[in-house]
Amino acid sequence: MRHFDFSPLYRSTVGFDRLANVLDQALSSDVTQNSYPPYNIEKTGDDAYRITLAVAGFADAELSVEVRDGQLIVTGRKAEAEEKTNVLHRGIATRAFERRFQLADHVRVVEAVTENGLLHVSLVREIPEALKPRKIEISGTKALEAQPVEAQAAA
Repeated sequence: MRHFDFSPLYRSTVGFDRLANVLDQALSSDVTQNSYPPYNIEKTGDDAYRITLAVAGFADAELSVEVRDGQLIVTGRKAEAEEKTNVLHRGIATRAFERRFQLADHVRVVEAVTENGLLHVSLVREIPEALKPRKIEISGTKALEAQPVEAQAAA
């Protein structure tokens, strides 16, 4: 019973269908997604974020960070070991994983760095100039009053 019906939302809003789909995906993926590898999401500035994943035991070449369809996808695939050892206890999980993060509009990945068994993915939200608020200068009405209506329409 974790599925919500967003159809009433579609009747009274325009353009929010993507938001409803994101909410539905987030609610359904939390139930099915395992907790490996553990991660943190931090806000490092006004429009800056960092996702940190614990990837101990993975080399840089075994990790992949990709942005596709508005999602950040972090994948880890352990290379096959050449020599088979007889492990008596396996407490360090080096199994393959794929972790997905839904990105908001205008969020881009700046860099991905590994340090001390942690993968740090830095993100920044960059709002395009066309979407930023801008001040519109108000001119006096005298300029419009001096011209006839036909001249205003032609201009």
